[in-house]
Amino acid sequence: MSVVGETVTWLTDSAHWHGVDGVPHRLVEHLAVSGISVALACVVALPLALALGHVGRGGPLAVNLANASRAVPTFGLLILLAVTPVGFGNRAAVVALTLFAIPPLLTNAYVGVRDVDREVREAARGMGMTGMQVLRKVELPLALPLIAAGLRTAAVQVVATATLAAYVGGGGLGRLIADGFGRADPGMTTAGGLLVAAFALTVEVLLAGLQRRVTPGSRRRRAVSGVDATLGLPPA
Repeated sequence: MSVVGETVTWLTDSAHWHGVDGVPHRLVEHLAVSGISVALACVVALPLALALGHVGRGGPLAVNLANASRAVPTFGLLILLAVTPVGFGNRAAVVALTLFAIPPLLTNAYVGVRDVDREVREAARGMGMTGMQVLRKVELPLALPLIAAGLRTAAVQVVATATLAAYVGGGGLGRLIADGFGRADPGMTTAGGLLVAAFALTVEVLLAGLQRRVTPGSRRRRAVSGVDATLGLPPA
């Protein structure tokens, strides 16, 4: 039987859709690990990026350091964490994926705030707004499209990379791929890969819709194609 046939057979076998080793359970695990990682990255990166973008100092250094961390292989970091007190399992995966998600979130949020027109800021201050009010009522709304773009990039990358959690004893859809290799079962391995790809595409579509909703038409093209952590900062 061909790999395609074995994959279809595996996916249509009802036994693979029930229990702790079934697709629904593995999908929930994958969603939990990815969601917690992105949420923690937001808690770390967004306040820092907004503050640095608002004061206009220290941002390039923080962004460059965050982007430099992308040179560290996620799988290698997972292995290192697994042999520390963090231990094997989902905790190691969450820590590694959180660090992996910080650069695009930090970069986009910082640039979004930094690029707010200076005249708009001055007009807000002229109306008597405090620095915090300018950030909350002016800079943050205008930066929201780029923040959404950073969230979209980070979430899709984390969902795709979370498959590595299986190799340090974690759960998720990556278990199907790892177990498929271990059992020499190409149908299971390919099915796992297809499920991960489908999940990542679903997240991409959903967050692309969110990004469009928060992006005015005149700024949409810039937000979609503009600032990505992998491309570095645009000229000031």
